[in-house]
Amino acid sequence: MEIRHLRLIKAIVEEGSITKAIDKLHLTQSALSHQLKEAEYQVGTKLFLRQNKRLVLTKAGEKWYETATMVLDKLIETEKEVRSLLIGEVGEIRISTECYSSYHWLPSVLKQFHLLYPNIELKLVVEATHYPLKKLLDNVLDVAIISDVLEEATIQYIELFQDEVVMVVAENHQWATKAYVLAEDFVNEHLFIHSLPLETVTVHQFFLAPSGVSPQKITPLPLTEASIEMVKADMGVMAMAKWAALPYLKNGELKTVKIGKNGLKRKHYIAFRAHQAYPAYFERFVEFLQSEINLQWNT
Repeated sequence: MEIRHLRLIKAIVEEGSITKAIDKLHLTQSALSHQLKEAEYQVGTKLFLRQNKRLVLTKAGEKWYETATMVLDKLIETEKEVRSLLIGEVGEIRISTECYSSYHWLPSVLKQFHLLYPNIELKLVVEATHYPLKKLLDNVLDVAIISDVLEEATIQYIELFQDEVVMVVAENHQWATKAYVLAEDFVNEHLFIHSLPLETVTVHQFFLAPSGVSPQKITPLPLTEASIEMVKADMGVMAMAKWAALPYLKNGELKTVKIGKNGLKRKHYIAFRAHQAYPAYFERFVEFLQSEINLQWNT
């Protein structure tokens, strides 16, 4: 039995159809059929039976599928180890956040890490934003940057930093001279948010919902710049991290107002799956993320 035969068996089983196996192996149907006959001739028995237009493993086929999986996985592992010896560690870290504002600072940190470890691919999974912990548990992500902690024994958290969320309003808005706003102040306001669902919006989740207050109108606008222009025109208000709002305050057209008497603070964490063996480069990435964020927040 040759390696190409093992790949053939594995592809047929895992792709679920001859057509998909053909696409994965880049073979013609006649070439696939020929290789399958070769494999069955070498082992002296049928590996598959055709049932309802599908190929189903025989008992012998099941044994060879187990062997194919073990051997091919070992080959992949060995190839990675050899590449690592030749050009340094090779790997991938999939990362996302629960808040789009985090993408203001995250890319620069990822770029710095890539300069140190060019063979480690840092993959931003933007579609996992707002549901990073679920995607983490589903093994779609390796790292999530979050502020809303889920009490789950299978997730480990490391604190990164704390920031403050403020309201951004037009310079002539009625809130502009307030020291802070209360939940009831939102009753007659038009609130711009980045995106739905509302349960993931910090000012709603931790400030308005606990008080049972809903703004008069809520409009999701994915582009921060669009929301900023609407707020400048005094057509509504928006919540932002204080550090993210600072660049928009320079010309005096916008003001920030504290949310609640004590302000709306939130802690950000690195989250990853607990009780899992990670490669050494993963641990170095977590340490690097901590040190870089601490440096940014303390300078």
